[in-house]
Amino acid sequence: MLYLSKENIHQAVSRGELLDGIEQALCLQEVGGFTMPQRIHLDSGDNTLLLMPCLTESFYGTKLVTVFPENAKQNLPSVAAIMMLNSADTGEILAILDGQTLTALRTGAVGGVGIRHTCPQNTERLGIVGTGVQGFNQALFAASARPLKEIQVLSRNEKNVALLVEKLTVELPEIRIRAAASIESLLESSQVVITATNSPDPVLPNNEELLNGRHFIGIGSYKPTMREFPEALFRLANHIYVDTEYATEESGDLVIPLSEGWISHEQVRPLGQFLMGKRSETDFSGETTIFKSVGMALLDVCIAGLIYEKALEQGLGKKL
Repeated sequence: MLYLSKENIHQAVSRGELLDGIEQALCLQEVGGFTMPQRIHLDSGDNTLLLMPCLTESFYGTKLVTVFPENAKQNLPSVAAIMMLNSADTGEILAILDGQTLTALRTGAVGGVGIRHTCPQNTERLGIVGTGVQGFNQALFAASARPLKEIQVLSRNEKNVALLVEKLTVELPEIRIRAAASIESLLESSQVVITATNSPDPVLPNNEELLNGRHFIGIGSYKPTMREFPEALFRLANHIYVDTEYATEESGDLVIPLSEGWISHEQVRPLGQFLMGKRSETDFSGETTIFKSVGMALLDVCIAGLIYEKALEQGLGKKL
């Protein structure tokens, strides 16, 4: 059995390989060949325990995750996780992966794939609302998906904004990174906006003029009580894509619009279904698009399998 640490995982795969791996997993979701129950959600106040199993023809995988939103006040990560990868032939444990790193990279790559396929090719200006782990990773993968020239960052915590700007400036020196003065100024100067918060209420203004013609990637809302998007956005949306259809039951960004009649189930389409179609003919210029991700175990097991195989090729990891 192999243990793959944060450093091993980063060394094993590139961001481009992770983007391609997510695309393949989303397409696999459409064609079948896997077994995945809806993830088990156990809540205790604001804290959550998630159990995420999935079986594919190549690997069995199980991720155990805790989400403690208040950890930031103690300078601790809000997400802790471990991933176990088993052989689909014998059931033996092949590897244990640092689940925090896997989750961070997988989620960043999902957002990057959303940008790859629901935003115009000439996208250069990105706005990010949220300065946590995903604010950072979403920016990195967005920069791998499009030739960005500017990234603006916004959060209620000015100190965290400054830290993220500094961190991204080091990682992406060719891109102008700056703090946004307000959500209005961020929207006015961004073509794509990524929201990566745990807010129970919309973090974007309910203003059609500011939202129209832009592209939105929703990462943060993973409970029916969480929302990042306002009603006005759903009145404008030409296309609404999800990473998994479970999103319509798990995220308040879809549960509430569907229950209120702002959108219909027919408007919500799995991104994998789009990827399997004539994606090259669609540019989305001038349109308003939404891609909502909640994550799923299929993505984890596919990416864990990719990392495991790449680590074996490079002799990475520690044998236990």
